[in-house]
Amino acid sequence: MNFLRRYLVAGLLVWLPLVATFFVIRLLVNWMDKSLLLLPEIYRPDSLLGFHIPGLGVLLSLLILVLTGLVAANLFGRKLVGLWERLLSRIPLVRSVYSAVKQLVETTIAGNGSSFRKVVLVEFPRRGMWTLAFLTNEVQGVVQQATGREVISVYIPTTPNPTGGYFVLVPREDVREIDLSVDDGLKMLLSMGAVNPAEKQKDQAVHGLAEVEAKP
Repeated sequence: MNFLRRYLVAGLLVWLPLVATFFVIRLLVNWMDKSLLLLPEIYRPDSLLGFHIPGLGVLLSLLILVLTGLVAANLFGRKLVGLWERLLSRIPLVRSVYSAVKQLVETTIAGNGSSFRKVVLVEFPRRGMWTLAFLTNEVQGVVQQATGREVISVYIPTTPNPTGGYFVLVPREDVREIDLSVDDGLKMLLSMGAVNPAEKQKDQAVHGLAEVEAKP
């Protein structure tokens, strides 16, 4: 039984990551393939070729993004974007959602801020229990003025699905910074703590030391 369990676990370690990766990529490709619906039906690849080729929507999506970036990067495009944003700012509900999403994209994807670039520890959901969180904002504002304390914004993701979570304002003295990259922090969250980056770094250090000692 020990022999069977050993090789069964070894097989799972090979296949489970591959299967999970396959399904995630297939989900993303199927979602991006829906961009083909923007084309008239007679010009869609399915109608022209008579069969479906997965991934063509990905190419179309990338092409749309590149062309949009080219237009928005020049002077005329910036004026169009500014006109469009002024138009959206006149719509009560739309302007709130649009401005919030735009600021989030600018700080996370465009690299114009420090959001989601640092992993910290906070006591949550009660004192004495620690969880990983991502620093989202350190800017002073009305919250600091109302509380009379220096608080910072952190996002506490749920596990194993980090897309859901809690936005918490924590006093700076209650936040502990740790030497952990965002990628390693996400790995810990997705694995529910089963993956420990410290153990991995220790194994790599021991392996490197062994290689150095083995050299003549």
